[in-house]
Amino acid sequence: MGKATGFQEFNRELPEKVPAAERVKNYNEFVHLYTDEKLNQQSARCMNCGIPFCHSGCPLGNIIPEFNDAVYRKNWEEAYNILSSTNNFPEFTGRICPAPCESACVLGINKPAVAIEEIEKHIIEIAFEKKLVKPVAPLIKTGKKIAVVGSGPAGLAAAAQLSKAGHLVTVYERDDRPGGLLRYGIPDFKLEKWVVERRVEMMEKDGVVFKCNTEIGKDIAADELVRTNDAVVLAGGSTIPRNLNIPGRELKGIHFAMDFLKQQNKRVSGIKFDQEDILATNKDVIVIGGGDTGSDCVGTSNRQGARSIKQFEVMSQPPASRTTHMPWPTYPMVLKTTSSHEEGCDRFWGINTEEFLGDEEGNLRAIRVCDISWELDVMNRPIKFVKVEGSEREIPCQRIFLAMGFLFPQHTGMIENLGVDLDERKNVKAKEGVYRTNVSKVFAAGDMRRGQSLVVWAISEGREAARKVDEFLMGHSILESKDAVNQFEQVF
Repeated sequence: MGKATGFQEFNRELPEKVPAAERVKNYNEFVHLYTDEKLNQQSARCMNCGIPFCHSGCPLGNIIPEFNDAVYRKNWEEAYNILSSTNNFPEFTGRICPAPCESACVLGINKPAVAIEEIEKHIIEIAFEKKLVKPVAPLIKTGKKIAVVGSGPAGLAAAAQLSKAGHLVTVYERDDRPGGLLRYGIPDFKLEKWVVERRVEMMEKDGVVFKCNTEIGKDIAADELVRTNDAVVLAGGSTIPRNLNIPGRELKGIHFAMDFLKQQNKRVSGIKFDQEDILATNKDVIVIGGGDTGSDCVGTSNRQGARSIKQFEVMSQPPASRTTHMPWPTYPMVLKTTSSHEEGCDRFWGINTEEFLGDEEGNLRAIRVCDISWELDVMNRPIKFVKVEGSEREIPCQRIFLAMGFLFPQHTGMIENLGVDLDERKNVKAKEGVYRTNVSKVFAAGDMRRGQSLVVWAISEGREAARKVDEFLMGHSILESKDAVNQFEQVF
């Protein structure tokens, strides 16, 4: 424990941000770093609880009190070793994770939680600055060849762990550059792409081979991939977006959120694309979907110079703080105001879209909506909604971005050719804790297996699947287990 009275002496403080009016002029990250003094104070707030619920709150089982103590003592190598024993990519989770660990922080019972996510980001950035991040793959290899399909967070985590175990790993990516969601789904103002490239370069030094512009099932036959490798890990993500099939869907100006975000990420990186420009400039924009992807569309629209931005959510407005139905240490479904919302956006809850309206030339001109009221069960969970009579109205708009989540992975091509079983949600069927499909040598991890989820869950899935692949190939595994206590003992 860094300082026994730290949680009493210091309040939670987050780093300063570039003012909204300034940061919307570019696509750069805008959250500053702590000063040395502030970082020391924030780490001192950790109480080193007898039962650290933050461990269970984190899908990776990060050993949080111990790395907070190391940060307080300014032992950066120790802090990095503890953090990297459970998390391959703190530079990603420290920027874009919703921090379920903080929701489980014991201090959060009656005070603002420890700023775990920011401390995590500072540890890894200091570690890179001090050249503590080095290749970890052994010089002597096992000779086992493994193909990882997909270079998003799950695929990268699986590849990093399998390389660490001494296997020969090749990552196949159908896009032109590796990173998956990290590169083309997350805007640069939340995660600049040099951060992704820096990690990919480190993995290449570990011997991981990346083959881009290569779609399995199209450029390489799926059965050939299985035949020429000792194991295959499917980590292609959940990529089929949820559509809104209502009258007027065919109108020009209605786009899936990921098409919009991917295009802008390519512009920022100077990467050419063949599709027609999707721009919000001087348009009245409506984002349908109240999650993080919708928020990213808001931030991108602001930077493109949209005339107005509205965000719709079909669910009712969540409470500002925990209720009796979401007690500590569960992850609370409370009102979240993101940095993109701070930059300008009108938010609407309990609103249902009934029809897209167009002009004579087939362009989107407006949207017809109505208010709805939800019926709740005894646990305050929504069951069904009813339309509020007389609430129908038209709202002018020329751009709609559909950000309502994803259904399941793409089935055509690789999945169909492999013949892997699907679960009831049409994801690749592979039991948690086993990660092995019904096809010999084929494993699955990340959103492709569990459905759309958080980046931190994808990293956890990739790590756990890698351990099972290692056990499958070698009869045992030298890779860390998810048990935080065991991991700590292995490192120290």
